[in-house]
Amino acid sequence: MPGLLEGKNALILGVANRWSLAYAIAEAFRREGARLMLTYQGERQRQTAEALAAELGAEQVLACDVTQAEDLHRLDEALRKNGRPLDAIVHSIAYAPREDLSRPFLETSESGFLIAHRESAYSLVAVARVAAPYMTRGGSVTTLTYLGSTRVVPNYNVMGVAKAALEACVRYLASELGPRQIRVNAISAGPIKTASARAIKDFSSVLDTVAERAPLRRNTEPGEVADAAVFLASDLGRGVTGNILFVDAGFQIMGL
Repeated sequence: MPGLLEGKNALILGVANRWSLAYAIAEAFRREGARLMLTYQGERQRQTAEALAAELGAEQVLACDVTQAEDLHRLDEALRKNGRPLDAIVHSIAYAPREDLSRPFLETSESGFLIAHRESAYSLVAVARVAAPYMTRGGSVTTLTYLGSTRVVPNYNVMGVAKAALEACVRYLASELGPRQIRVNAISAGPIKTASARAIKDFSSVLDTVAERAPLRRNTEPGEVADAAVFLASDLGRGVTGNILFVDAGFQIMGL
């Protein structure tokens, strides 16, 4: 039986290590038959990214800092030279300075606020602008968000505000790209032990709270997020756009 993504070409941004959600998604995409192009940010990540790309059977791995115009131009050139239509994009990029995550939101620096929004929200717009022309047979753009975008989560601070902006970008992009049959969605994943999560103060207490109160009485697993991304990128998700899909063991429905 052919995979759900057989014959599809996917660009996945943000595969930093084996514990990242982007890596889990790349694994699931490969399992379902997609051809992969991966990106990494900065020379320090090159060796790791190339090793991960080899593990995942990616056809291409490219340095791309999505906040830099020259790197976006390089991505444009790579997509053009590839010669194949692009069917799916996974945007798994988010960043805020650690000092702004660790201090009260009221004390967020202006520079930290702008960096968080540029890296975590505007980067989706920049990538979509570059890649959309190559999605000649339509396709799917998926990004990753978190409940802290709409509810106050202790110590999530400026990242919560940036994720709110990201979700607004999803809706506006879905509206504008819809006539081209390009769908744009976000997966709101429950808290997962990733390298980036270590920047959140007292993150272990968040995991404990979710496991105690979520309807499924457990935390989210990376594979569950990855399978949701497969659904959105596949023809099964062909009627879904502009949505925030929660994969969080049901925690988002709980009040007290």
